[in-house]
Amino acid sequence: MRYDVIIAGAGPGGIASAIECKKMGIENILLLEKTDNISSTIREYYKAGKRVDKDYKGQVVTLKGHIDFRDGNRESTLELFENLLAENHVELKLNSEVDSVVSENGIFSVRCSNNSTYEAKYVIVAIGKMGKPNKPSYPLPMSLRKKINFNINDCQSGEKILVVGGGNSAVEYAISLTSLTDTTLNYRKSEFSRINDENARGLKSSLESGLKSKFGIDIASVADVDSRLRVTFSDESSEDFDRIVYAIGGVAPVDFLKKCGVNVDSHGVALCDDNKESNVENLFVVGDILFKNGGSIAISMNDAHTIVSEIKKRLHS
Repeated sequence: MRYDVIIAGAGPGGIASAIECKKMGIENILLLEKTDNISSTIREYYKAGKRVDKDYKGQVVTLKGHIDFRDGNRESTLELFENLLAENHVELKLNSEVDSVVSENGIFSVRCSNNSTYEAKYVIVAIGKMGKPNKPSYPLPMSLRKKINFNINDCQSGEKILVVGGGNSAVEYAISLTSLTDTTLNYRKSEFSRINDENARGLKSSLESGLKSKFGIDIASVADVDSRLRVTFSDESSEDFDRIVYAIGGVAPVDFLKKCGVNVDSHGVALCDDNKESNVENLFVVGDILFKNGGSIAISMNDAHTIVSEIKKRLHS
């Protein structure tokens, strides 16, 4: 099914965007959330009873949208957002982390890490700043922390690199690095059931052209041995690497924005125009990823109103 608008992230900015769509007559929308509930930042990081102020840090905001947001606490704010989504019949899919957003011929393909894919004319990214890569359960040597990464930005030609993971990001990293340097891909399972068809073909080709594999075995430990990363696997074999790249779930917001083609400044803030549209046509950004140091719920709501007003205009032009 093709939607008019897909919104990535069910925090305040994403929820406000969904409600503004409904209030302005844009019914064909989808709200995607990577966790198992909405407003995960408030739910997880706010203590019971914690205040939630409309005018965050004294920033007085006059609301211009359709949501009557007032000072409250953790519980009243969560209740407000839950009721808004229910009353406005917003289609919400939980446990659907957006992995990539690609535009082709004026239509976005929005792919989730669970391998589901949706299409939309417009996309609103509202992922927030709290997204972070998952880390392994075993200890990592702090002495080589600069050689342990969660993206491939620092990888160099000539390095021996181990990529760890079994999803689309891990496979994409391995495919990209194979043309650059000595690369091994490790996945604890023997089969890649979570990757899309394009990455499956790319993985097959890369394995035929130099990518090394460690499939069906897990990592038992990582140690600093003579300033290299010695990886011991569950089959008791071991090997030394110059760098390890983990892609075992979770995506840092800056990495996600770059993957979508969105330009960011030196502080990782998404670059947008007055309508909060990024350099990618018809891809908008809302929430605290528009700010260097945190954002205001009320400002996000106003930005959501601005974005949806512009989308409505374009849909009816």
